[in-house]
This record gives sequence, structure tokens and C-alpha cells, in this order.
Amino acid sequence: MAARIGALSIKELEDRFVPILQSCENLIELKKIHTQILKYLLSQSNFLVTKMIDVCNSGGDLAYASLLFKQVKEPNVFLYNAMIRAYTNNHLYGLAINLYKQMLRDPRAGSLILPDKFTLPFVIKSCAGLLCPSLGKQIHAHVCKFGLKLHSITENALLDLYGKCDELIEAHKVFEEMTDRDIVAWNNLISGYARLGQMKKARMLFDKMPYKTIVSWTAMISGHTHIGSYAEALDVFRQMQMVGIEPDEISIVSVLPACAQLGSLELGEWIHMYCDKNHLLRRTVICNALIEMYIKCGCINQASQLFDQMVERDVVSWSTMIGGLANHGKAHKAIHLFHEMQRLKVPPNDITFVGLLSACAHTGFWNEGLMYFDSMKRDHHIEHKIEHYGCLVDLLGRAGRLDQALNIIEEMPMKPDAKIWGSLLSSCRTYSNLEIAVIAMEHLLVLEPEDTGNYVLLSNIYAKNGRWEDVSRMRKLIRSKSMKKTPGCSLIEVNNEVQEFVSGDDTKPFLKDIFWLLELLALHQDRAKDVIDIMYEDTGE
Repeated sequence: MAARIGALSIKELEDRFVPILQSCENLIELKKIHTQILKYLLSQSNFLVTKMIDVCNSGGDLAYASLLFKQVKEPNVFLYNAMIRAYTNNHLYGLAINLYKQMLRDPRAGSLILPDKFTLPFVIKSCAGLLCPSLGKQIHAHVCKFGLKLHSITENALLDLYGKCDELIEAHKVFEEMTDRDIVAWNNLISGYARLGQMKKARMLFDKMPYKTIVSWTAMISGHTHIGSYAEALDVFRQMQMVGIEPDEISIVSVLPACAQLGSLELGEWIHMYCDKNHLLRRTVICNALIEMYIKCGCINQASQLFDQMVERDVVSWSTMIGGLANHGKAHKAIHLFHEMQRLKVPPNDITFVGLLSACAHTGFWNEGLMYFDSMKRDHHIEHKIEHYGCLVDLLGRAGRLDQALNIIEEMPMKPDAKIWGSLLSSCRTYSNLEIAVIAMEHLLVLEPEDTGNYVLLSNIYAKNGRWEDVSRMRKLIRSKSMKKTPGCSLIEVNNEVQEFVSGDDTKPFLKDIFWLLELLALHQDRAKDVIDIMYEDTGE
């Protein structure tokens, strides 16, 4: 009887602490409550320690949570679940996996502790966080081994794991075996296919969905953008709005690169106005995407205005703007912006220096460019990448320092690519340097044997040097290899729809109308020319 009374009194004490712990907001308050729990000799209460760990989980105080867990002599499955959940939610995936292993063979427990339906979803999520499909498959086997009936949370965790680890066959198996497929399951599988660029399979699933959320539409938009199907990305974005779903931050960031690549300025400007109206311009990531869109659409002034209006700028903001100014012939402003960035003590990254070196190349500041290149490692601890060497070769080549550019290429720690040799060859044409041009061409013959442009460049260099026999030889070589230039292409945006025209493509349904209109314009031009000629003759008389 006394034991029963004691048990009831402990339960009552535990219940008294529950609302206090639920209202606890920080570690200082938690420690005070913990002191009271120790006072009432409840430090071994799995129930209360679980609640305290949940508080630590919310505040990210995992060190204190770990201390609380370790002082319990006989932890139960609920306590283990709380600790595994805390590690997983705070991205300490390795610790979560290790704790799960410990749970299965914990010597402190009075009996074997088996996982329940609340344990495994977080363990599987940790496997996904570690991108470890082999470990995830073992945990999947544990679901079957311990006789746990699969429920939607566990199934969705498995779908997310296999999707993130590119194990889409396994993901599809889980999806097919699900008895109740909720919207999370559909979105997980579609996102998996979209991430791998398998857009036909993603589209088939997307079309079969009973109902679609903003996540579903965004997965399709980002998938198309990722594989370069920019027109399709814009089309999905428009369809989403037509069914009444308003864009959110993620969908906007996903579609803006497509606008940038297609030069779809009208849609980009509409998105800008939409973001302004819905107070989304406070988000740095959205402003960065809009700035990049304006830059790639040739609207450097709009990009500068938006940059100046930003509430908070990160290194991406600065780097994008510096690169944009450099590419739009405003190299002096780009260099000035870099100095402003340094004044404000914003640490640059490798992309920042690509834009900066490009700006130096456009202004002919080869000496300053070398200084910035050297400062990357010395002052900012940024390793030189092939892009930086490419900018440096371009910088020296434009300045006519071809021997120095060749030395840089030969001393590179990585193998130079076709872009670097092509840049050197182009500079050789500008300065009629045949000797280095031949060296560059030898490497380009290996890297890009079918690129007609390289042969034409070398032919032009031969012509500048009066080597007409070599010009003839190059032209014969081009003809003998049956080389063809990549057909030209142009884009035009009308009524928020981008049309692409490729040279020699006669598949457009409205092609006859276009040709008719072109003939009409040509006729008008001829008539206008005749009128001008007559007026000129009358004036001459």
C-alpha cells in the first residue's frame, strides 16, 4: 500500500512540473526548474528528463540535454526518442545514429530497449542528412525486423532518404507499397525525380496527383530550371498562377534563373513588383535572384538600384553586383564596389574575385589584377580555381602580355581547359602572335577537335601574318572534316512568352506568317529607299 501511495505522489509531482516545463523558454529558467526537480529527488524520472530534453531541443542547447540524458541510470525508449530527436533536429546526425546503436545494446537498461514508431523516422532522417543510403537500408530492415507497422511518417522519411540519396528505384518501391499516400509522399518522390533531372517521370507523377500544393509546383519549376529547360520552367510557373496558387519565396527563387537565361524581362519585372507588394524584398535571397535576373537581361541600372535599396546584403549580393558591373563595361564601378565591400569588412569569396579579375581585364589593369590574384591566398585564404586562372590569362592576353599568360598556363596546378587555351588564342589574333597561337592550337586540337571557331581564328592569324598557304591549308582542313558551326539562335519575349528561333529550324507553326511579314517589311524598306533616292536625285538637280 505504501508503495502505491509513493507511486501516486511521484506521479502527482511529475504532473506539477509539466506546465512549468512547457512554459520554459531558455536554459537559465530550465536550470532553475532542474534544481527543483533534484530537490524532490526526481532526477531519475524518465518522464521529466524527456520533457527537459524537449526544452533543450527547442533552444538548441544540446550539451545540457546530453548531460541530462547521461545522468539517468535506466533510460527508457521515450527518453532515447527525445534525445535522438534533439540530435536530428539540430543536424547532429552522426550523434543520433550512434545513440540509436547505443539504445539497442544499452547495459544500463533493465531489459532490452526496442525502437518504436517514433524512433525510426528520426533515425532515417539522420541517415538522409548524412546522405548514407546503405545505413538507411539497414534502418529500413529494422522496421521489418522489429515488426513495426509502417505509417505515413516513417514511409515519408524513407521516401525522403532514398530521394536525397538518388536511390529512386527504392523510393518508388516504398511509394508503390504505401496504402495511404499523402501529399508529402507525392512531393517527396516528385522532388527526387526533379533533382535528378528526370522530368518526364516527375511530370507523370505530377499529373496523377489528386491535388497539388506550392511544394509540388516548385519542385517542377526548379527541376526544369536545373536541367536548362527554362521555357518549360516559365510555363509551369504560369500554370501554377492560373490555378490560383500564389508564388512563395522558394518558387520565386526557382523561376528567376529561368527568366535570366531566357531574357524574360517582362516576367522578371512582374515578379519584382509582386515581391514588393508582398513584402518579399526584405529577403536577401530574393533580391540576389532579382539582381542576377536584371544583370543577365542587360538592365544593369535596375540591378544597381535594387542593390542600393537592399536592407541586408550578403557576399552573394556583392559578388553578383561586382560581376554584373564588370560584364556591362562598368569595370571602374566594379572595382570601386569591391573596395567598398572591403571597407565594410564583408569577407569576399571565390566568386567575388572572378568578377573583380574580369573588371581588371576590361579596364586593362593587369598589374592590379595580378595583385588581387595574389591577395586571394595571402589575405583571404581563398584557393585559386580554374576560373581565376582563366580570368588572369584573359587579363594578361588583353594587355598583350602573351608570354606571361603562357607561363601562367604552364604553371597552373590543374590542367588548363579549352576556355583558357581559346582565350589565349583569341589574344594571339589581336596581337598577331603566331608562335604562341600555334602552341594554343595544339592543345585545342586535343580538347576541341571539332570546334570550327578555333580553326577560323588560327586562319585569321595566318592571314594577318601573310601566311596565305597556311590559310588555304586551314580552310581545306575545315572542309575535309565536314565541320559545321553551331547554328545561331535568338530569343524574343512577347506577352510574357519567350520564343526561340534557331537558324535552319522550319518547325515553327507560324513560320509562314513570319516570312510573309518579313517580305512585307522588306518591300516597304525597298519602297522607302526608292523614295529617298528620288528625293536625293531631285535635290541634286
